[in-house]
Amino acid sequence: MSDALDQPKGYRFPNVVIRHAVYLSHRYTLSHRDVQEPMFERGVDVSHETVRQWCSRFGPDIAEQLKALEPRRGRTWHVDEVRLDTGGTIRWLWRAINEHGNVLDVLLQDRRDTEAAVRFFRRLLDHVEGPESIVSDGLGSHGAAMREVQELVAVEHVKVLAKERQNNLVEQSHRPTRDQERQQQGFQDPRRAQGFLTTHARIGNLFARTRARTPACERRHNLRRAFETWSGVSLRVA
Repeated sequence: MSDALDQPKGYRFPNVVIRHAVYLSHRYTLSHRDVQEPMFERGVDVSHETVRQWCSRFGPDIAEQLKALEPRRGRTWHVDEVRLDTGGTIRWLWRAINEHGNVLDVLLQDRRDTEAAVRFFRRLLDHVEGPESIVSDGLGSHGAAMREVQELVAVEHVKVLAKERQNNLVEQSHRPTRDQERQQQGFQDPRRAQGFLTTHARIGNLFARTRARTPACERRHNLRRAFETWSGVSLRVA
C-alpha cells in the first residue's frame, strides 16, 4: 500500500489517485471534466486539465505494459478504418482486431491509401507472427498492401461485402471510439488522439470479459484478475 501512496516525481498527488483518474478516463465514456466529479466525491479536488495531463503522461506507458501482457494475436485479423475529424482536419483511424474481438492496434493516419495500409500492417507485424487470414472490406488498399508486405503475401485475404459489414467484428469495435469522440466533442489534436485511443483500446482489452453474458462467478473472477493486472501495471508506471 505504501507504493500506491508514493508520489511520482514532480506530482503533488499520490500514485493511487493518479492511476484511478486515468482508469476512469479510459474505462468509461467520460470527459476529463466528468472525471472531476467522482474524484471530488473522494476528496480529491483536481482540475480537468490536470486529469488530461495525467492521461497524456502515464496513459501511453500503461498501454505499452498492458500490450506486453496480452496473449497471442490470433489467427484471423479484421482490419478497417473509420473517419475522424481532428481539429477540422479529416483523418483515418486504422484498427485491427482478432477473432476474439481484442484490439490489436490503432493508428491515426492522414490517408487510407496503399502506403497507409503498408505502414499499418508493418506496425502490426512488429516482432509478432502474422495471421492465417485477414478480413477487410472492399478497399483496394488492403489487398495491394498485402501483396507488398512480404509476411502477408501468402496470407488469405477475405473480403466482406458491403451488405455484410455489420456482421464484421471490427465494425462493432469502432463504437467505443465514436462514443468517446461524442463525449469529448471531437478530438482536436491528432497526437493526443493517438495516445488516448491506444490507451483506451488496451484498457478495453483488459476488461473485455468483465461485462459479457457469463455466469456471475466467472464474471467476478475475470473482473478480479483484470483489476489485479491493472493495479500491478499502473503501480509500476505512475
